[in-house]
Amino acid sequence: MAIVEIRGLTKAYGRRPPALRDVTLEIHEGVTGLLGPNGAGKSTLIQCVLGLLPDFQGDAKVLGLDARRDRREIRRRVGFMPEFDAYLPETTGIKAVRFLGQLTGMPYNHALRRAHEVLFHVGLGEAVYRDVREYSTGMRQRFKLAQALVHDPELLFLDEPLAGLDPKGREELLKLIRRLADRHGKHIIWSSHILPEVQKVADSITVLKEGRSEGTYRLEEFAPRDGVYSIAFDGESPDFRAALDAQDIRVLATDGGESGDAWTVALDPELGSAPIFQLAGEHGVRLRRVKPVSESLEDVFMRILGGHAPSAQSAVSEESHHFETGEDA
Repeated sequence: MAIVEIRGLTKAYGRRPPALRDVTLEIHEGVTGLLGPNGAGKSTLIQCVLGLLPDFQGDAKVLGLDARRDRREIRRRVGFMPEFDAYLPETTGIKAVRFLGQLTGMPYNHALRRAHEVLFHVGLGEAVYRDVREYSTGMRQRFKLAQALVHDPELLFLDEPLAGLDPKGREELLKLIRRLADRHGKHIIWSSHILPEVQKVADSITVLKEGRSEGTYRLEEFAPRDGVYSIAFDGESPDFRAALDAQDIRVLATDGGESGDAWTVALDPELGSAPIFQLAGEHGVRLRRVKPVSESLEDVFMRILGGHAPSAQSAVSEESHHFETGEDA
């Protein structure tokens, strides 16, 4: 089922060029990364779908509800975590989250109970009575997520939820987002430009460029490339390289180091990695790693947007490299 359906959506601010231009797309169940460079129109798209910017051309539906006519019902069934802080001044975490629950129509006692539950769930159980202004950046991100969750929505929109977090904070929030999808059945649309983090939790991605849709893709489409392996080994390798060539095992990229060599090789997918191990044994080469290679989301993103083609090394770089470095796109 499509949880978001958009047809010919165009949105302009005054006389400036449109922020969105004739966008048509569908977003389905699960966790979807809404990706695009700064200024691509991600936040504008979210606000149009939520009915916060109803003066757009075209049609938009979320959970089958019209973004113009059914704005109140959408807000009852959808949670929104904005990029920037949004809370009443001089208020505690519990009061702020309870108030958001009441705005969705929940009775006071129910909203108070739910506020305690969601603040505990996001890891703020010991800070519920503290003034929100005293929260650290990581705590405020969790607090905003609690605000979005208090009314138990079916769908969550998260706008740059990892902004300003340190590596540990990012990892903890990533696990929380994935748990909301896997254990609690929430559909999540996550606007971000931090591609390695998106790849860790998303089921699919939707890409915007200069206000236009560049398509929606399932991440399973970028599974390990058949027959392509990253190998690392110790010792001299001229005979090993010749043996690989003789068996039609192509070396796509090389990266030598103090502890040995690392190559990316390609062979017949039906053979698997067995010939690599066999040839290494025959030539006295000690293998330290043999691992299937995936196309990283960063490479996919650049390919979709028509950016500069990645180098041969980048195009076959391991998925784990992008996850460990945590570099922004």
